[in-house]
Amino acid sequence: MAIERNMKIAAKSLILDLLRAGDGRPFAAGELVAAGKLFRISGNSIRVTLARLSAEGLVGSVERGSYRLGPAAAKLAGEVSAWRTAESRLRNWTGGYLAVNSAAGGRGDRAALRRRERALHMSGFRELDRGFYVRPDNIEKDTAAVRQRLHNLGLERDCPVFVAGDFDATREQRARALWDGAKLNALYRTQREALETWLARSDRLEPVAAARESFLLGGRAIHAVVFDPLLPEPLVDTKLRRGFFRTVLEFDRAGHGIWRRLIRTVTADATAAPLEAAVPA
Repeated sequence: MAIERNMKIAAKSLILDLLRAGDGRPFAAGELVAAGKLFRISGNSIRVTLARLSAEGLVGSVERGSYRLGPAAAKLAGEVSAWRTAESRLRNWTGGYLAVNSAAGGRGDRAALRRRERALHMSGFRELDRGFYVRPDNIEKDTAAVRQRLHNLGLERDCPVFVAGDFDATREQRARALWDGAKLNALYRTQREALETWLARSDRLEPVAAARESFLLGGRAIHAVVFDPLLPEPLVDTKLRRGFFRTVLEFDRAGHGIWRRLIRTVTADATAAPLEAAVPA
């Protein structure tokens, strides 16, 4: 099965994904260690990674042995967690574009460049001309809200964010070709089918397998929602997207239930021995 063959996940990704999914709820170290065992990650690796993430400010200690996202990750996590209400940010498209001129940010600071590119990509912007990024003006209530979200995601404040339009015919055609609508439509259809198929058989899976698979499948689906450009008609089929997003929400609720039940079971014993016995070497 493809899910089993692609089971590898890094300790850092697992910890941060779980803390983000917890929506502010602190996780005991034992819970994180137990979750790590599902993905063949040793308890020592989880603890070493927790110490490193704490030093970087990505994870904070709530009390002894209990963790939640630290200040360095909390703002970004807040924006990422808004995926559940992504479509509520949409409004009708009248043909204009939101634009960002990234030239002021420069390219010398690689960390800042990575944050900038992540912020633009997560918000659906694509590069029309060198350093000039655009997306359809169909998100958020106004440009100020778009600007604030970009800043929260990592865009430098000296990069102008504004409304652009009245492109010549050639540039308008190039702008509309920046996104592959057919590919997005295919993703909406195939990922929705995969999630629905899994949900239909999930009650027949062993708890460990169900938790592991739901984490990986759900993670892929949520990543697709977080990075979806939220394009308007006619650039994509918005009905297909809405159906996919609703299925991801349903899958997310089911996955949370599976994980809550499993974590309660494996942490009832402080040694989490039942989980070690349940997970093949």
